[in-house]
Amino acid sequence: MAEINKPLLIKRYASRRLYNTETSDYVTLEDIALFIREGREVQIVDLKSGDDLTRQYLLQIISEHESRGENVLPVDVLTDLVRSYTTQAASVVPQFLQASFEMLRDGQSKAMENMGKANPMAAMPGFEAMRAQQAAFFKAMTGGMIPGSSGPAKEEDDLVEIKSQLAELQEKLSKLNK
Repeated sequence: MAEINKPLLIKRYASRRLYNTETSDYVTLEDIALFIREGREVQIVDLKSGDDLTRQYLLQIISEHESRGENVLPVDVLTDLVRSYTTQAASVVPQFLQASFEMLRDGQSKAMENMGKANPMAAMPGFEAMRAQQAAFFKAMTGGMIPGSSGPAKEEDDLVEIKSQLAELQEKLSKLNK
């Protein structure tokens, strides 16, 4: 049985076909998206050069979902992301996005906990499977960061740092708009 914590290695051949090294068969982008939705980490490498192509393929998966009308990213967010590649804000954006997804995941986790306590549906069959699926989704969306992985003091320090970075980003954006 495959080790869940170990990334699933996908090799890209010169023909651009993607090969699952665990099951010894070819896979599609949709298969890779399914692995990720199931909570699996994936690494895609070029067979010949050994280059890591994971980011490129993940962006392609997102692009295909967005083009099919499965819009998760508003146009304003996409526009701001494009702008961030050409400004000094590019150094702050990754940390800001990571912190935002962490807050989203933590909020979702707390909401699911509270829903389980106050919701009679929690006793229904399949409810735990739904919670596990949501947890896998948020893990995939946030790069596998684990909630509560740092102590309370570290979390306070991180929050102060995030607020500082956000203030800096807002200041830079206001200067750009002038």
